[in-house]
Amino acid sequence: MLLKNKTAVITGSNRGIGKEILRLFSQNGANIFACTRDLTEEFNNLIKQTQKDFSNTIIPIKMDLADENSVKKASKEILSEKANIDILINNAGSIQTSLFQMTSIKKMKELFEINFFSQTILTQFIIKSMIKNKCGSIINISSNSAIDGNEGRSSYVSTKAAMISQARVLSRELGPSNIRVNTIAPGLTNTDMMIQNTTKEVIDEIALKTPLRKIAEPKDIANVALFLSSALSGHITGQTIRVDGGI
Repeated sequence: MLLKNKTAVITGSNRGIGKEILRLFSQNGANIFACTRDLTEEFNNLIKQTQKDFSNTIIPIKMDLADENSVKKASKEILSEKANIDILINNAGSIQTSLFQMTSIKKMKELFEINFFSQTILTQFIIKSMIKNKCGSIINISSNSAIDGNEGRSSYVSTKAAMISQARVLSRELGPSNIRVNTIAPGLTNTDMMIQNTTKEVIDEIALKTPLRKIAEPKDIANVALFLSSALSGHITGQTIRVDGGI
């Protein structure tokens, strides 16, 4: 098991990529603080089933990334458990679609709050544990759109580009403390959020343009997150890894 005796914090762990990371990390021995906006019955059942399947510890954490106070409260709750945090996965996010000329600054600020600022606050809290223990791996889930651009999604692309730039800076600042910081940039992925915001015609078109002739599945991203969280990537930091089938 690649993450035996490790403790991870995962945002957006109730669905899509985050849910897959939760399951894969549990399978590989990690104990997890599973962050989600709503502690629904469905989410609680997911945690119970995952713990039953893999015999690890999962602590649900209510965290609304649209609310700074909620993020701070949740971060303090995590640290109050006195666990050594080894891994932080900044995965949660939202999407906004509109042409640049039609993009409301108010809406853009709201998206930055969810996709960037709140996860920055969480990171500032969690690195306290990592610096103390001189060890850690932080992974930001960005998007290949942040590298290539994507018309009609200037706000989303900007927030995800900010995550890439921040990771590069943090890799230099935190490297002396043996904390690695990397970014995963998925292409179009078969999650509820992306599928709800993308027509079938666009999905088919992107799949056809992709060398591997398909869009990503959540496990494709989770596998890279596992690699970057484990000792297998012990000398990798400050990198952005595309998981987009080569498009």
